[in-house]
Amino acid sequence: MSGSQDWKPRANPWLIALVVTLAAFMEILDTTIVNVALPHIAGALSSSNDEATWTLTSYLVANGIVLPISGFLGNRIGRKRYFLICIGMFTVCSLLCGLADSLPELIIFRLMQGFFGGGLQPNQQSIILDTFPPEKRGMAFSITAVATIVAPVLGPTLGGWITDNYTWRWIFFINIPVGTLTFFAVAALVEDPPWVLKQAKRGIDGIGLGLIALGLGSLQVMMDRGEDDDWFGSPFIVLMAVLAAAGLIGAVAWLLTAKKPIVNLRVMGDRNFALGSFTTFCLFAIVYSSAVLIPQLAQEVLNYNSTNAGLLLSPGAALVCITIPVVQRVMGWVQTKYIVAFGFLAIGCGLTFSTFLVPYIDYDTLAEMRAAQSFGIALLFVPISTLAYATLPKELNADAAALYTMFRNVSGSIGISLATAMVTERTQIRSAHLVTHLNPFNQAYNDTIQRNALTLQSMGHAAGTTMETATGMMYTTLRTQSQVLAYSDVFMFCAIAAFCVVPFAFLFSSVKAAGGSAGGH
Repeated sequence: MSGSQDWKPRANPWLIALVVTLAAFMEILDTTIVNVALPHIAGALSSSNDEATWTLTSYLVANGIVLPISGFLGNRIGRKRYFLICIGMFTVCSLLCGLADSLPELIIFRLMQGFFGGGLQPNQQSIILDTFPPEKRGMAFSITAVATIVAPVLGPTLGGWITDNYTWRWIFFINIPVGTLTFFAVAALVEDPPWVLKQAKRGIDGIGLGLIALGLGSLQVMMDRGEDDDWFGSPFIVLMAVLAAAGLIGAVAWLLTAKKPIVNLRVMGDRNFALGSFTTFCLFAIVYSSAVLIPQLAQEVLNYNSTNAGLLLSPGAALVCITIPVVQRVMGWVQTKYIVAFGFLAIGCGLTFSTFLVPYIDYDTLAEMRAAQSFGIALLFVPISTLAYATLPKELNADAAALYTMFRNVSGSIGISLATAMVTERTQIRSAHLVTHLNPFNQAYNDTIQRNALTLQSMGHAAGTTMETATGMMYTTLRTQSQVLAYSDVFMFCAIAAFCVVPFAFLFSSVKAAGGSAGGH
């Protein structure tokens, strides 16, 4: 037993962290890089944009199902061996996606890519947990944070640039050299620690696996397709919601009572891990929803192309990279739970600043708004991850990492779907309110129409059409104002959500106390 306690990897731990994080970065990048290429894929494969969206849905469904059971798969196959299989097959599937000649082929290959990609993030997390002692995990999580936060931001920008300058197939081909390099590096550097090798092999829990697949698969389909299919106005989405609820409730009930469950839900009995899972769920719901809002506003209202819309997020990503190492140092002086509380407070303030939108807002101000949001994000990822695992026995690292990553990814899907739906709803509400002022009995409305008509006449427009054109201009202004106000409303909702999480940060136990007990309960 003492040999297990004193175990250290033969390779440099920081090199191991870099290599396994590169694998996770590649997978996270692929969750968003395809988004902006969908019109190109639809055109090249003779399909509609709606049909092409299934290339996203299939990936998310397979990825979501595998995430919570990756600990079980690592136990059955061997963690290092499973990690290598995931890297190798993810790379092969990326090649197949790039070579696909039809949409059904691409959807099948994306499904396979998501299945093998689902094992990369949890295994990367558990390898880092086992490679570093608790007192050094904060520094290791700093590397993870850069990949987890920067990759989703870089994805749309890189995808837009590749499709604009080359072809959509290269968004898959770029994984081949990265995956190949990572595969051989992991094979050479990573090793399973003694307690992983000594773990008893779990039996196959078919019922648990089936319920997880049903619940998470249906949930991912519902969240990804809901906006396009009119949510609960669609019988298909209603069916997915019922199946998701039945599967998830059934899975929780089964996993808590089964003798040998496929996922050990009892890790949620650890207060720090439960709070860490909850706060990271809230964090990434806010992160992903706010990250999609600014590029969406830039493209739909301000007519930016996909590359420039993606670049709006770049200053925020750079600020995250700069701030995370500073946060890691501050964690040595200030109790980590106070940093978490301040982080959610900072995100709330940054999102409140983002509510001050106006039509035709300039590029620099939008970039500053995203940077203000990103500052709070940089304060949270490493502290929450450190606190979540601080009091867990190392034997539970694999199941904990699988569940933690699942909460993070599922919350991202939920955040994006809710934000998109709320923008649509708030635009309709704002339009209904503003249109009451556009009537012949409103003198300001009449004056604006007359002014626009005179301006059009002075520009050479036919006198008989100027009033109709001026009225159309007013409708365009109404639509723009409604959209901008809707985005402001959603940013405010996100800010309120961030402020509501602040009190939960004080429920964490301190990392120093946990470290003093050698990571035990």
